Amino acid sequence: MDIGQKLKHARTSAGLTQEGVAEALGVSRQTISNWENGVSQS
Repeated sequence: MDIGQKLKHARTSAGLTQEGVAEALGVSRQTISNWENGVSQS
């Protein structure tokens, strides 16, 4: 299980949306999606 899968599992287990996590961390929802899907931007 990679870090993206762990993040998604933790988020869904906690009943949180990507939007909710993004707001709590001060990042965009797209950033959360990218992290969960292993997309990196350079």
